[in-house]
Amino acid sequence: MVVTSMDRRHAFSASCVALVVSPQGCGFRASQPLPLETPVLLSDLPGGGSASARVANCLPLGNDGKYFLIGVSLYNPGNVWGIADPPADWNCTSSAGTASGGAAATKSKSVWPYNLVSGQDQARLGRK
Repeated sequence: MVVTSMDRRHAFSASCVALVVSPQGCGFRASQPLPLETPVLLSDLPGGGSASARVANCLPLGNDGKYFLIGVSLYNPGNVWGIADPPADWNCTSSAGTASGGAAATKSKSVWPYNLVSGQDQARLGRK
């Protein structure tokens, strides 16, 4: 997605990867911090949409000051991420699930966000 600051005092526009998403917002990694309450536009979302949000949190990643985890809160919460079968606790209807006779969408490993990480790339968790 592309994140663009809507505040001229805090110029920022960059292609970013959402690390975590919810119907309320997301968290993404950026190369510069953004002040709290900065309005931003999230564009080039999965499915081609866009959404407006505000910076709710900004934390440095590590001690070198190279990257920041920025949390944004959507002004209009919803499934802007195009997840075909969102978790039940999202309390929103799928925007991609009723095209074929009202049948619910099925989870597919070939659609976003499942296609971002293959099964081979996942670390195995457990005790040694």
